[in-house]
Amino acid sequence: MYHARPLPLLLGLLALSLIGAWFNLTTGPVPLNPLDSLQHPGTLDAQILWQLRLPRAANAFVTGALLGVAGALMQVLLRNPLADPYILGVSGGASVGALLTIMAGAGTFALQSGAFAGALISMLLVFSLAHGRGSWDTTRLLLTGVVLAAGWGALISLLLALSANTQLQGMLFWLMGDLSFGGTPLAGGLLLLLMLPVTLAIAPALNLLGAGERQAAALGVAVGRLRILVYVLASLATASAVTQAGNIGFVGLIAPHMLRLAGARDHRVLMPAVLLLGGTLLSVADALSRLVVEPRQLPVGVLTALLGVPLFLLLLYRSRPLQDE
Repeated sequence: MYHARPLPLLLGLLALSLIGAWFNLTTGPVPLNPLDSLQHPGTLDAQILWQLRLPRAANAFVTGALLGVAGALMQVLLRNPLADPYILGVSGGASVGALLTIMAGAGTFALQSGAFAGALISMLLVFSLAHGRGSWDTTRLLLTGVVLAAGWGALISLLLALSANTQLQGMLFWLMGDLSFGGTPLAGGLLLLLMLPVTLAIAPALNLLGAGERQAAALGVAVGRLRILVYVLASLATASAVTQAGNIGFVGLIAPHMLRLAGARDHRVLMPAVLLLGGTLLSVADALSRLVVEPRQLPVGVLTALLGVPLFLLLLYRSRPLQDE
C-alpha cells in the first residue's frame, strides 16, 4: 500500500494554497497587484483589495477547508466514499432558514443567522430521529438524513414557488453557492482552528473506524461516542460552510479522494491536508467564476459542479473502496 510522505505533502499543499490565494486576490474585473495596493493604501485598488477581495478570498478558503474536513469525516463515519458534507440534510435546513430570511427582506447578518439556525435544527432532528428507540448506527443515520433532506427539498421548492419575482435571483444564487453573501469568515475560521486539534487527536481512532467498527471496538475504541463526535464535528463544519456561502458541491467529495489517491490515508495526515486542499480548490474556483463569463460572474457552486463531475468520475474510476484502504 502506498503512503504519502507527510511533510513534503503538507508543504506542497501549503504552497498551493498560497498560490491559490494570490490567484484569487489578483483575478477579477479589475486586475490587482496586492503588493502595490499595500504600498499605496489610499488608492482605489487598495480599497478594492481590503474591502472586497481579501474578505472574499478568506471566505473562499475557509469555506472550502470546512467542506473538505466535513467530507473526510462523513466518509469515515458512513464508511462510504460517496458520502459528502450535504448527505445528511444539514444543507437543506440551512437553505430553508436562509430563504425564509430572504423572503422577509432581512440583511446579510440575519440571512447567515437564519441559515445556521436551520442547519442546527436539521442536525438535531437527524440525530434524535436516527437514535429513536433503538440503537444508533450509520444505516439509521443515513436513512434519516436522506429522508429529511427530501423533506427540506420539498420546502425549498415551495418557498421558491411562493416568493416574489424580485427575490428569486438572490434566492437562486444562494442555493447555487455564492461567496458574495459572506464577509470576513471570523466564526468559520475560529471553528476551523478549534476543529483541527480535535480531529488530529481522534485521528488514530478514525483510522481504526475506517477499517471496521468491530475491529475498532476490539482494539478499545469507544465506537458509539466516536461516531457521535464525528457526526457533530462534520455537521458543524457543514453548517458553518453553508451559512457563509450557500450550497457548494463536490469540494468536500473530491478533496479527500484526491488525497487518498496521493497516498494520504492516515487521518493524522489526511485531516490537515484536506483542510489545505479544500480551501485551495474553492479559492481557485472562486477566481475562475469571475473569469468564465467576464464581466458577469457565475455562482461558484455552478463552477465547482461543472468541474467536479468529470473530475470525480475520473477519481472514482481510479480509486478503491474506502473499506479496502
